[in-house]
Amino acid sequence: MTDTAIKRRLDTEESSSQIHRGEPQVRQCLRCQTDFPSQWAGERVCLRCKGSSTWRSGIPVRASTSSSRR
Repeated sequence: MTDTAIKRRLDTEESSSQIHRGEPQVRQCLRCQTDFPSQWAGERVCLRCKGSSTWRSGIPVRASTSSSRR
C-alpha cells in the first residue's frame, strides 16, 4: 500500500469514527441482554443492572445453562 493510500484510509476511518463520537447509542447490556441508551462508548451495563445489589457488591455472575447438570 502506498503512503497516499494509507493516509486516505486513515482519514476515512477518522471521519467515520467522528460521526458517532459523543452521541448516545443503544447498546445491549452485557449482564441482562436488554437494550439501553449508552451515554458513552465504554458503557456496556445498563443502569438497572448497575443499581442491583449483586453488581454493587462485586459478586461475579455465573453463566446460566439451558440444560441441568447431573
